[in-house]
Amino acid sequence: MRGAVFLCATFLFLCAIFAVEAELAPPRFRPAVLGSGPTSLVNQIDTQDLFKKGQKEGAIMFCCRVATTGEVVWYATYLPVPGSDLLEKEVRKRLDKARLAPAIYQYKPVEVLFYGTVFFSVVDGKPRLQIFANQEAAELKAANDFIGPQPVIGADSKFTGLHYPAERMPVLVKGLVRLALKVDVAGKVQELRAVSEEPPLLGLSRAAISDFDHAKFIPAFRDGDPVESSVLLPVPYEPE
Repeated sequence: MRGAVFLCATFLFLCAIFAVEAELAPPRFRPAVLGSGPTSLVNQIDTQDLFKKGQKEGAIMFCCRVATTGEVVWYATYLPVPGSDLLEKEVRKRLDKARLAPAIYQYKPVEVLFYGTVFFSVVDGKPRLQIFANQEAAELKAANDFIGPQPVIGADSKFTGLHYPAERMPVLVKGLVRLALKVDVAGKVQELRAVSEEPPLLGLSRAAISDFDHAKFIPAFRDGDPVESSVLLPVPYEPE
């Protein structure tokens, strides 16, 4: 009798373990997200210090490369709203030490580019910070729960990062290309074209198309579910 009870208890114990493992199985896709721990970017930014230094209304966009550990290994900031110098400096400082929740592609952790927008405001005499995981004007205006598509580095994606075309540049300057991009719910690119480049006529659009040719993406997520999306993807180029 005692042996039967032991076997029954062992069986129930193993069933419980396997059930937990099944629950923890990784999803097919999961975008990199800011997270909520002490090393999250939203918790790293010192809003009170910005307020004391005189930062008013401000906004800045950024792109960062997120490793499979969640560490930020590269970043760029761009398109600041006038008067956002203090905010941009603070965002760059905190990105150096920030850690995000890493992305999952085809059930495995991967490196990705994360695109975010930071808003700073003063409401009723108190600083307010908001960070969104996309850079689409309509989505930001409505404050939607929308995460833009994230280019995958590795796995079956041919994207290996951004490559500044130094050998073709008469002068080494910072630049920004906007790509019109359509990504389906499985992360495959359906449309890809350059719609603008600053400065013009330096070959940055050609570099961006080359970098993203045959790239795979974590699809966009809306309200927690993967969706097809059409976005304008900023591609920042900076000389090393």
